[in-house]
Amino acid sequence: MAKKRRPQTAPQPATAGEVPAVGAREPCPCGSGRRYKACHGRAAAQAVTELVRRPFEGLPGEVEWVAMRELVPAATAELTLRGGLPEGVPSVRAATVLPLAAPGLRRADGSVLLGLQNDTASGDLSRDLADVLRRALEAEPDTAVPAGRPGGDVRLQDLLDPEAPLSPVVHEGFDFWLDGTESPSDPVAASLERANSAAVPTARLAGVEGAYWCKANDRNHLRWVMTQPEERLLDALARLHAAGASALDGVDGSRLVGSFRAHGLLVPVWDLPEDAGYEECEKPAAAFAERLAEALGTEGALSTAERKARDGLANRQVTLS
Repeated sequence: MAKKRRPQTAPQPATAGEVPAVGAREPCPCGSGRRYKACHGRAAAQAVTELVRRPFEGLPGEVEWVAMRELVPAATAELTLRGGLPEGVPSVRAATVLPLAAPGLRRADGSVLLGLQNDTASGDLSRDLADVLRRALEAEPDTAVPAGRPGGDVRLQDLLDPEAPLSPVVHEGFDFWLDGTESPSDPVAASLERANSAAVPTARLAGVEGAYWCKANDRNHLRWVMTQPEERLLDALARLHAAGASALDGVDGSRLVGSFRAHGLLVPVWDLPEDAGYEECEKPAAAFAERLAEALGTEGALSTAERKARDGLANRQVTLS
C-alpha cells in the first residue's frame, strides 16, 4: 500500500534581504523547495550585475564623489556616519587611492580610510563601497580590507549622514597614506614612490562645485562635473558656444573642447593655456556658472548655429564607466 503523503505547508513569503545567501545548488532557505539559484539567488545575482548609472545620486556632494572617483589623483574627504562613529573609530575618510590599491584600511589608531578608485564587484558602486566601509569599521586595527563580493543591499546612502556635506581636500601627493607612520613597509614605500611620481598636479576650484583644474604636459585643463540632465545641459552649452560665450572670460586661449560622462553625469572639459593656473580660473568659472544658469532657463528650439554647436559637443564625448 502506498504511503500517505504528508500535507505540505506553503512556504512563507520572504524578501531577498531576509534570506541568507547559501550555495547556488543548495535548497533555498525560504522553504520553497527550489534551489537557491532558481529562487532568491536569482534576485541576488541580478542585483550584482545590474548597472546603477548614478551610484552617488542622493548623497550630498554627488559631483565631488564623482570627481574623487574619476578625476582627482590624490584627495581625502571626511565622512559622517548616520548615528555617529562607532567606539574605537576616531574618524572615517574617503580617499582617492590607498596603498597597494587596497579597497579600505583600518589604521593602527582605529581610523578608517575608504578607497574610491578600485575595481567594483557589482554594477552598483555605492553598494560595493558600503560593503568595504562596513568591513573596515569591523576590522582589527592596522588591517587592510581585501576586495570581495558584497553581501546584502546596503549602500553608502544608508550608512552616511544625508545632511553632511562632502568637502574634498586635494593633496600634492600620497603622503597622507603614512599619516604619522614613521617607517612604512617596503611594499608601501615603493607604492608611495610610484604613486607620487605619477600624480598629475590638480586643484579644486573654491567658487563652484565639482570643478577641478589640472596641469598637463603642454596645456592645462578644467574638468567640471555637473548634475543637470544631459540633454538640457548640452542644449545650454550649445547656446553659449554658438554665441561665443563658452570660453572662460579673462583666460586667453581657453576653449570648451567637449565633455565626457562619468557615473551618469556630464563633465564638460576646457583646454587652458599652459601658464593658466587654477587661481586664474576662479572668477571666470563663477561667471560662466551664471551664464550657464541663464542658458539653462532659455526655452525654445535651438537655432541652426546652436544645433551645429551641439552636434560638435556631443560628438566629442567619452564615457567613463
